[in-house]
Amino acid sequence: MRRNDTPTDPQREQLARMREFLIRQIEVAGGFLSFERFMDLALYAPGLGYYSGGAQKLGSAGDFITAPQVSELFGRCVAKQCADIFAAIGAPPRGEQAVRSGIMEIGAGTGQLAVDILLRLEQSGALPDRYWILEISADLIERQRQLIGARAPHLLPRVEWLDRAPADDFEGVILANEVLDALPVVRFRWSRAGVEEMGVTFDGGENSEFRWDSRPADAVLARACETLHDGADWADGYISEYCPRAVAFAVAVTGALRRGAVLWFDYGLPRSQYYLPERHEGTLTAHFRHAAHGDVLQYPGLQDITAWVDFTLLAEASREAGFELAGFTTQAHFLAATGIDEEMQSAASGDANAFARLAHQARRLMLPGEMGEAFKSMAWTRGIDGELRGFALQDLRHSL
Repeated sequence: MRRNDTPTDPQREQLARMREFLIRQIEVAGGFLSFERFMDLALYAPGLGYYSGGAQKLGSAGDFITAPQVSELFGRCVAKQCADIFAAIGAPPRGEQAVRSGIMEIGAGTGQLAVDILLRLEQSGALPDRYWILEISADLIERQRQLIGARAPHLLPRVEWLDRAPADDFEGVILANEVLDALPVVRFRWSRAGVEEMGVTFDGGENSEFRWDSRPADAVLARACETLHDGADWADGYISEYCPRAVAFAVAVTGALRRGAVLWFDYGLPRSQYYLPERHEGTLTAHFRHAAHGDVLQYPGLQDITAWVDFTLLAEASREAGFELAGFTTQAHFLAATGIDEEMQSAASGDANAFARLAHQARRLMLPGEMGEAFKSMAWTRGIDGELRGFALQDLRHSL
């Protein structure tokens, strides 16, 4: 990590409180805390976790930048896909009662994507009745409310914040951009002698640090690793991770969608590519002040911790949730298929300097060395027919 990427004094105070909290959790657990639990607490512990501690996380002043913050073009393209989905939903089938309609965004970050989608849908005459934001961070809710109020105050009455997935049926679109990568994962180490679960311990002392430890895997983890291994030529000591919460989470947050589509955007791979022998240290990454590094134990509560998404697992979740797997492609192909070139022209409004700026942003969103290939898009549908525009140029479902 670079020398200027060290915590400030207030951050060190927060880090000290988090360290004390985690040490107590390790002691209560008998000296070994599973990494899944460690990641859960480091990200979501009330008042201390990365997503609940109140610090700025996204954007140039935070730790990482997401696609909506790179450019409004991302949201404008997603809005076009949303408009198509609402058109495909149409009127309720004969004999069915109408239900609420709208867009539900899961984990809306700064609120940038919500603003860009709402403004673009207003421009095209396709505004939904409601825009729900499912958010657990009070700090982010306030940031979202302020941004929407500043950029689109006339649309703020359409926005409603939720602290849990809706129980009542609705029709429309569910969006999740860079949500699944922040779900806590189990880390494991494989050998021919057996599977071990990796966790965190603390050996005492004022200057002591959290360190990795391991224990024999239970039957559930051992069976999961058998599925992931599936004949791959892993060497002894192969380390990786998997997300046992992904399916239950995806099923829970999409259960109320009666007709419409779910759009997932995240970085990840199909399972056959995720667990290649050469990827022998897994994909866990920490982000702190725009520096990505592999020491996920270093600054708990101050740094983001992520793992790549197993999109095969997400495809399996679609079937369990009762949806049709309607598309899987790269972010670059999704944006191209939804007309990012047209959106550049429209957003620039004839201003050559604005067009050049948008073209630079588009390259960041689409180039293979930037976000274009690593980030994927997946669509689930229920109760609607027809091909989704964003997945018309490339179909990667065979890779799942």
